[in-house]
Amino acid sequence: MSNRSEQVTAAVLRAWGLPDPGDSKKTRGEVMIFAGSRSAPGAALLAGEAALRVGAGRVGLAVPPSIDVHIGVALPEAGVFALPEDASGPLPGRLREHVASADAVLVGPGFDDPDQTRATLLAVAGAQPSLLVVDAFATGVLPDVDRTALPDRLIVNANKEEAGILLGRALADDAPADLLEIARRFDAVISCYGLTAHPDGRTWRSDEGGPGLGTSGSGDVRAGAITGFAGRGVDAAQAAVWGSWVHARAGSRLTERSGLGFLARELAGELTPTLHEVLGSAS
Repeated sequence: MSNRSEQVTAAVLRAWGLPDPGDSKKTRGEVMIFAGSRSAPGAALLAGEAALRVGAGRVGLAVPPSIDVHIGVALPEAGVFALPEDASGPLPGRLREHVASADAVLVGPGFDDPDQTRATLLAVAGAQPSLLVVDAFATGVLPDVDRTALPDRLIVNANKEEAGILLGRALADDAPADLLEIARRFDAVISCYGLTAHPDGRTWRSDEGGPGLGTSGSGDVRAGAITGFAGRGVDAAQAAVWGSWVHARAGSRLTERSGLGFLARELAGELTPTLHEVLGSAS
């Protein structure tokens, strides 16, 4: 790893701090999450819970109409919106308004159709969100999307395979230069496992985590955490670092306590005590 990469620790994050949470949910930010499918409805739940667990004040979940009622029952803390059957058009008025007013918007967890994902991504971008986080299938379709159609503030949460798609070749095992190339190519903050890169050349590295994070739904939790921090008003790069570190540290805590085999839903639940571990009552 390049010496230019800053090592992320609890002390670094404590020094960065977080915005004052204020005294109501309205002061902790609004997050909108476009996620889920009939085959993977849980992705929306995991991402939504993760955003709430890191302190986002309000979360809205935009999901396919085949699962909206189920999602609303499973996560009563979130507002739920049914996506239009035809993803190729603009977002309906109420949904468009929520995207425009949100502090951060996430697109991608649990989506399973590339064409619909691309159409949804463009529809969301057309509503002019202030900050956009893309994940999973939405990351995979980025090479086919005009960068100027997306908001200036863009965070990409990628696994190694998705990063390889963006790079156009396999990602090296320990190469910040590869991630930095992606960040500059897409003019976005790129987060991939323990590494985060900014187009201006800054990179950050975390050694937290471990094999336990390689479980179904873990990436959805990570994406939701990143979006939750961004929704709270954290700078895009720092939100990506905060989200990836707290997600990984939550995995370390679960491994220390119970060993390999914990579930992504447990990761989501562990985010709040992990954040408290870093900041104490100030979180």
